[in-house]
Amino acid sequence: MDFLIDSQQALEDAVERFGILPFFRNSIPGFSIAEHVPPELWFTDQPGPWEWKGPVIRGIACAYGKFFEKKAAYVSKEWFRDLANFRRDGYDFDARFDDGLASYQDKQLYERLLALEPVTSTRLKREAGYGRDGRKGFDTVLTRLMMEGYVLISDFVYQQDSRGRPYGWGVAEYQTPERFFGSAFSGAVYERSPQESYTRLREHLQSLFPEAEEKAISRFLRG
Repeated sequence: MDFLIDSQQALEDAVERFGILPFFRNSIPGFSIAEHVPPELWFTDQPGPWEWKGPVIRGIACAYGKFFEKKAAYVSKEWFRDLANFRRDGYDFDARFDDGLASYQDKQLYERLLALEPVTSTRLKREAGYGRDGRKGFDTVLTRLMMEGYVLISDFVYQQDSRGRPYGWGVAEYQTPERFFGSAFSGAVYERSPQESYTRLREHLQSLFPEAEEKAISRFLRG
């Protein structure tokens, strides 16, 4: 697939066009932002793919997070419903925990996030008792919750200089899809069976990448 991402607008257009757009290389060749951004836009004084993340999320109200192969991707509102339904396998989080499919550590972090959302990773880590002298595995648990479709990144928060200009690395801000998308998500996420959602996702990617091997698409979707 041949496309160029050389601006924030081009990135927004690509996310809306494809519905799913990974940031990094993955099981499907050619299906990532990293493979379609000119080299000169990485790590420069001008805004580039790293700095566009928050504005893109806000601009087109899409999900962002570690959703595929534990790597970051953008997912549109439409396709995130199917992704979350498939990955949740029909369970809301409480039901998953009650059936022994989620650990107490996952539950503890998820409930702290629910109480604080939207919340930065820095604050969530502190409030949930992780850190040098506390619990371990914060990133692992948070990635698992994103991979299962219960959590997403809703923005990136930057420090500002004296002129109000952002600088440095943005700190991720987390929310549940239910909070971020509202009733458009919560009222529709379980409308289909998980298998129906998987089939829709698979067929969508096959239409975008007809040359891709089915096992590569399956590996990508199943994480």
